[in-house]
Amino acid sequence: MPSTFRFLVTETDGRARRGEMQTAHGVVQTPAFMPVGTQGAVKAVTPRDLLDVGTEIILCNTYHLHLRPGDDRIARIGGLHRFAGWHGPILTDSGGYQVFSLANRRVVSEEGVSFRSHLDGRAHMLTPEKAVEVQARLGSDIAMVLDECIAWPADRDQARRASERTHRWARRSRERFVALTAGHQTGGVVVSTPGQAQFGIVQGGAHPDVREWSARETVALDFEAYAIGGLGVGEPAPVMYDIVERTVPALPADRPRYLMGVGTPGDLVECVARGVDLFDCVLPTRNARNGQLFTRQGRLNVKNAAYADDARPPDEACPCYTCQHFSRAYLRHLFLAGEIAGATLNTLHNLHFYLDTMRRIREGIMRGSFEALRQEFHLTNPAQAQDS
Repeated sequence: MPSTFRFLVTETDGRARRGEMQTAHGVVQTPAFMPVGTQGAVKAVTPRDLLDVGTEIILCNTYHLHLRPGDDRIARIGGLHRFAGWHGPILTDSGGYQVFSLANRRVVSEEGVSFRSHLDGRAHMLTPEKAVEVQARLGSDIAMVLDECIAWPADRDQARRASERTHRWARRSRERFVALTAGHQTGGVVVSTPGQAQFGIVQGGAHPDVREWSARETVALDFEAYAIGGLGVGEPAPVMYDIVERTVPALPADRPRYLMGVGTPGDLVECVARGVDLFDCVLPTRNARNGQLFTRQGRLNVKNAAYADDARPPDEACPCYTCQHFSRAYLRHLFLAGEIAGATLNTLHNLHFYLDTMRRIREGIMRGSFEALRQEFHLTNPAQAQDS
């Protein structure tokens, strides 16, 4: 394990746990939510805004940064932290999900994934080794292995084949990562963050036995932490919760557990209850740009005509900048007028809501009152708790 990466569980409440994850660029209090900065920027806000709402770690996308502006260019400028002006921890995904979403633009083989860029149509090949090398140049604190993500629904045979390939790719990824971090650079690859950690990914669709096999084989490769991938892709929430509940016990208790691409505020609460430590999702930022705010009373669509003369803040109990200074009527006006400020103010509120939810969860675990918070959350936010 890299000398700068550490994880310590400080409190537990049932299966929910509070911890500290030490990275090369700082400590993350877990359970934690990572705002998504796909192209090196969280949409509509600045790094200063992210700090103001309590962000400790962000997620950036290997696929997009590799294609534009290029990982070589970012490395020459000093790495992703310097390039993006964010000096806290960064996790980069491998690009596997983005390649998966290309559908007819990509071909999966044992070597890797060949695809055509959505920008200019040029052909590319992403192998497990190349995904490691790109993330090394970017210099993220946490690098994900390349995995094969499958669509929902997938039969057991599809899930098994994809999980077996993901495991073979994970072994190759780990070998390349270990060689790079040991200083055995080849092909001019330089690790921009020497303390970079690597997370393995468990796949298997909605098939518990395949998930259990994938978890066992991935853990055997001894990654710094483990992610549960291939969920939040259209399956009903109860299916997702069941798979998480069955998978988490197969992962080491002394390593972080990351549920990729999930989800609603209710998903966060329910999956923390099942032992998950890290989350990411585009919902708070994407919904903000579409005029939808998350509040303690449920979701609020500020574009609705009912709010045209509403002088109340989006959430009267919320201390965020948006709720302290602006009305529903004003936010509706900005949305209808297409003003960029509307997207910024909505995003600030939604990110604050997500990060404050995680803060409340951590406090609940520390005080031994997480289950009470969980029940209160579902009573006051029934729609949010059930949406998937």
